[in-house]
Amino acid sequence: MNSTRHLDSLTDALSKNFISFAVGFIINCINGAFVYTYFKNQVFQQDPRYVLYIHLVINDMIMLTVSVTLQIVTYTLPVNLASCCIILIILVTTNRNSPLNLAGMAVERYIAVCRPLHHVQICTAQRAYALIALIWGISFIPSLTDVIIILATQPLSAFSRSIICHPGYVYNTQYHKTQNMVVQVLLFSFVFLTLIITYLKVLCAAQAVSGSNQASARNARNTILLHGVQLLIYMLTFISPFINLSLITTWPRDRTKILFTTFLFINVLPRLLSPLIYGVRDKKFSSHMRRHIRCKCCSSEKKRVNLIGPQRRAKQG
Repeated sequence: MNSTRHLDSLTDALSKNFISFAVGFIINCINGAFVYTYFKNQVFQQDPRYVLYIHLVINDMIMLTVSVTLQIVTYTLPVNLASCCIILIILVTTNRNSPLNLAGMAVERYIAVCRPLHHVQICTAQRAYALIALIWGISFIPSLTDVIIILATQPLSAFSRSIICHPGYVYNTQYHKTQNMVVQVLLFSFVFLTLIITYLKVLCAAQAVSGSNQASARNARNTILLHGVQLLIYMLTFISPFINLSLITTWPRDRTKILFTTFLFINVLPRLLSPLIYGVRDKKFSSHMRRHIRCKCCSSEKKRVNLIGPQRRAKQG
């Protein structure tokens, strides 16, 4: 995506930037509605499940905003290496936060179903915030290490030159490739095993209980299964270079269209999954959200009536 600015016509560049901005803006508005609902209700802020959920939404909003902004800036302004490193730290860190957050949410559901008597003591809002801080620390350290490698291998003058701001171009040393491979394998192996183990544990619990507990276990099992689907979609980000390479090799004349399409479907649209999978499915959260929307609509209608009323009376007088 970022490497196509010199190959696109002005019309293509404008249309791609407009589409990216419009889709990103709509997704962030939808996500923002869920964030607003969360902060307007104290009941959600005391539940570790919703704390982790809203962190995932906010994390996706940050990643989406920075990613779309980087695309637009790449087409319009030169980006030096120093600015690019800061942007990539945010992008890479938030990208790695998502699967770790999914693992934390899966463990919370496992404890709620399989250890219900200990859930209140183990899963608290304070521990959820501590887990979020740990997730950011784990994701931030490899991102910072990438920049340190550049500092060790490049002269300081290199940070002032304009470059194509893309991880594949900036982090191109053998040290970067080795570290990235190790981090990705460890990260996704840990998250994948966590999801598999918690899913199997909850599946066994669903077969052992009955009544309302069985319904709760079934819901938790379905939620963890959706975690796995979302993890697979997030993994597309890391295999997108191979997808791009295979598609460009097959259709070399459509290189810029392929890069933009994969960016849109792999980096942008998946950020809408979190509210759709969790917020809409959750009856408690969706009911509060509908209530806030109705209240907003009613207040807007009252304001409109209050403004129109005096104007009508003035005309009649």
